[in-house]
Amino acid sequence: MTANADMDHSTRILVVDDDPDLRKLIGDFLAGHGYKVEIAENVVAMRKCIEAQRPDLVILDVMMPGEDGLSAARRLVTENGPPVIMLSALGSDTDRIIGLEVGADDYLPKPCNPRELLARVRAVLRRRAAPRPEGGATDRTRYEFAGWRLDVMRRELRDPAGTFISLSDGEFALLRTFVEHPQRVLSRDQLLDITRGRVEVYDRAIDSQISRLRRKLNERAEAELIRTVRNEGYMLLAKVSRP
Repeated sequence: MTANADMDHSTRILVVDDDPDLRKLIGDFLAGHGYKVEIAENVVAMRKCIEAQRPDLVILDVMMPGEDGLSAARRLVTENGPPVIMLSALGSDTDRIIGLEVGADDYLPKPCNPRELLARVRAVLRRRAAPRPEGGATDRTRYEFAGWRLDVMRRELRDPAGTFISLSDGEFALLRTFVEHPQRVLSRDQLLDITRGRVEVYDRAIDSQISRLRRKLNERAEAELIRTVRNEGYMLLAKVSRP
């Protein structure tokens, strides 16, 4: 795809890295594909940029002086901040899983191919945009369970009091799978197969993502919603309706 075909002058991306050469390289490449790019050298500068004008996506280095990228990503998820793609010289599976567990939407090891980063940026932005399908079909996009409301097209989860609950892409894909298959035991393999194509949920991280999702639900639920069925998998206990 050419740069002209990818132009999106309304999308803002914030690149956060303590390496000035890498900031410039990534920033210039994304700007060349039509994105509005801002750069920040650390988490303090990142937060100032977000407060001034919230970006649509943050590309965040893990290892930086002061507050590190993992801590910053965790705070952004807690505060319902913009989606995050993490970059790190630590490229092992364990490091990648940790990055996803704190709530990052994607994780790339350094050095990364700029075109691969661009593809990941597009994918995360597409998932977060969640456009409503043509024709106005909405009968299968909203779910209610135990007072909770999940709007798939808008990517909104609200608790029984109406409070918006922030979910990572992995958590959202898993919850959507549970509400589409309520009161059924789903094995880890089934969850991986069903969520594949919606978001990349890694095998060794799925238990942790379910744990994080369950914790967010249990903080505001009167009863257990997701149960672990020993040696079998997981099950959403609540009845689900489509209003």
